[in-house]
Amino acid sequence: MSERNMRKTNVGRVVSNKMDKTVTVLVERKVKHPLYGKYVVKSKKYHVHDELGCGEGDKVEIKETKPISKTVSWVVTKILEKAEVL
Repeated sequence: MSERNMRKTNVGRVVSNKMDKTVTVLVERKVKHPLYGKYVVKSKKYHVHDELGCGEGDKVEIKETKPISKTVSWVVTKILEKAEVL
């Protein structure tokens, strides 16, 4: 496989869409604690380029790409689930 097809993908929730064509996505993962064996939730926020028009609370799939700006090097590939409107 070529390097282009081996890029990382993650699934997370959009926590902010206030920027122009950029959203903030929170990715959570469960990691087993090395000593105690309990699962701990680790989270990280990514700035992601968004051409699809995601809303706050949407569940999205993101993919690693070449740097678009100083903080943006991920892009939204799919909207998996739209947020519930109350």
